[in-house]
Amino acid sequence: MSFDTLSAETAENTEAAVEETEELRFADLGIDGRVLAALADVGYEKPSPIQAATIPALLEGRDVVGLAQTGTGKTAAFAVPALSRLAELHDLNGPSRKTQALVLAPTRELALQVAEAFTSYAKHMEDFTVLPVYGGSAYGPQLSGLRRGAQIVVGTPGRVIDHISKGSLDLSELQYLVLDEADEMLRMGFADDVEQIFQQTPEGRQVALFSATMPSQIRRLSKQYLNNPAEITVKSKTTTGANTRQRYLQVMGPHKLDALTRVLEAEEFDGVIAFVRTKMATEELADKLKSRGFQAAAINGDIPQQQRERTVEALREGKIDILVATDVAARGLDVERISHVINYDIPHDTESYVHRIGRTGRAGRSGDAILFMTPRERYLLRAIEKATRQPVEQMHLPSAETINNLRMGKFAEKITETLASEDVSVFRDLIASYEVEHDVPAAEIAAALAVMAQGGRPLLVQDLPPAPEFQKRERSKDGFGSRGPSRPLTEGNATYRIAVGRRQRVMPGSIVGALANEGGLSSAQIGGIDIRSDHTLVELPADLSQDQLRSLSRTRIGGELIHLELDKGRAPRSEGGYKGRNDRGQGGFKKKFDGDRAPRGGEREARYAGHGDGARKPRAGKDSGHRDFNRKGKW
Repeated sequence: MSFDTLSAETAENTEAAVEETEELRFADLGIDGRVLAALADVGYEKPSPIQAATIPALLEGRDVVGLAQTGTGKTAAFAVPALSRLAELHDLNGPSRKTQALVLAPTRELALQVAEAFTSYAKHMEDFTVLPVYGGSAYGPQLSGLRRGAQIVVGTPGRVIDHISKGSLDLSELQYLVLDEADEMLRMGFADDVEQIFQQTPEGRQVALFSATMPSQIRRLSKQYLNNPAEITVKSKTTTGANTRQRYLQVMGPHKLDALTRVLEAEEFDGVIAFVRTKMATEELADKLKSRGFQAAAINGDIPQQQRERTVEALREGKIDILVATDVAARGLDVERISHVINYDIPHDTESYVHRIGRTGRAGRSGDAILFMTPRERYLLRAIEKATRQPVEQMHLPSAETINNLRMGKFAEKITETLASEDVSVFRDLIASYEVEHDVPAAEIAAALAVMAQGGRPLLVQDLPPAPEFQKRERSKDGFGSRGPSRPLTEGNATYRIAVGRRQRVMPGSIVGALANEGGLSSAQIGGIDIRSDHTLVELPADLSQDQLRSLSRTRIGGELIHLELDKGRAPRSEGGYKGRNDRGQGGFKKKFDGDRAPRGGEREARYAGHGDGARKPRAGKDSGHRDFNRKGKW
């Protein structure tokens, strides 16, 4: 591979030039006017170092390998030149309904974020469609979108391969291929999928590969599939304010709203900005907070400027306390009373994180930044800490006891305030009359009135289930010499079997990535993973829908179909362990030797030539995977 490197001397010089040239603007980079207008609409004027170094190379038609920490403005670095090139092609050849740019992302969340960015940058381009495709969502809308025509497709590797296989995604006119967060994609086990997609693209397509690191797999991909790429390395220089305390809270997606409510109840705050990723999420979260008694409002790119200004002014004057916003909508926002920034959705871009928490802790004031994170998003936290060169301390969710004490204290305070400030004589007479007429103690009447005052909202809360930590699971040898699950099943879960294991060199990360992206599962729904020689046992919800089962059964890991199915094997050791040859525990399976037939294991049957000396081992893939015969025919 002949890298024309802009790292080392050249990249540093490029970065220095960007920093020294204060007047360098996007308009100086040769970008199409329609794309420039869209950049101006979202408030972008000056390119970041990665953008200043990358956009000219891509506009020249060069393949590029961009090395930068997660985010750092990479999305615009590849989206802006791609859209500029496609705009020019449309002017020359007329609109095309074929896919001309394909962006691969490791997760559906990142795919959605990239698709939203492309959509905003293509705002002034006519007859132009951006379509996200990813696992966990129905095929129907995606198929319809591809039939109608989408010039830009942003997707996860597994779902992109599915559409290529179905013939619904035609890459024959592809001009531009992007791999975003390539190292993370490979870490999640998508290496074979990515290579398969490369092989389906035309020879002359331009490639932009962005990665935080340069492992050997990335080098090999670049050498094999990129044409004399320019390697651009720009180090992030983003730092966060010293007056801002940074904390993270590990919480699963379904519990985020409850967690946010408890944080707001337990923390002393003035004004709050809660950042989410999508426009729709701003409205949804603001409505849910209002229903819980908070003064909240939403701003996003679809809200007219005049209304946005009124909302920000209401926050500034204290008429609302919580603003739910997207990154674009909050750009340039400066409200003195902001004491807390809540990253309700973790940003994929470290610069976005810095810009977000920069809304607090200004001009010598202290501020708090709290980041909500699932275990699966831990790599993004590491990227943030590395880019900002500052640790983010872990915080723990306020306990139910703490919240309940606070709520009961506030309820008592309201009673005291009402007695001191309101004329309650009418109600006092009403209660006295009710007490005599119905022979009910006044305390019971007051309790009933308190329930009425709550309006159906529970006063007390219960502790939320803790978010699982990613850790090495303890495994135990069972009576068969294989490795069994280390803990009983969580209530509502079942054990499923997938047809890849150690022989296929699968890793837990690749399994989690495939199940989450193609089955629409959250990491909270994926329990124990037990990788065996030729298959893997995974704990998943017992009530997976038929659509999820079909989607997961067609999923590939390392290029192999996983053939997901319910496992009928034994129970975990902690639920009874090995009980002898005639008891398989969970599933009720009993081993019975009948002539030369071996028992059924799970849903598969293993056949043997005999069970005395010299008995053959079962054929690969045909046994239950829980044990092997030895040469004496014994377990």
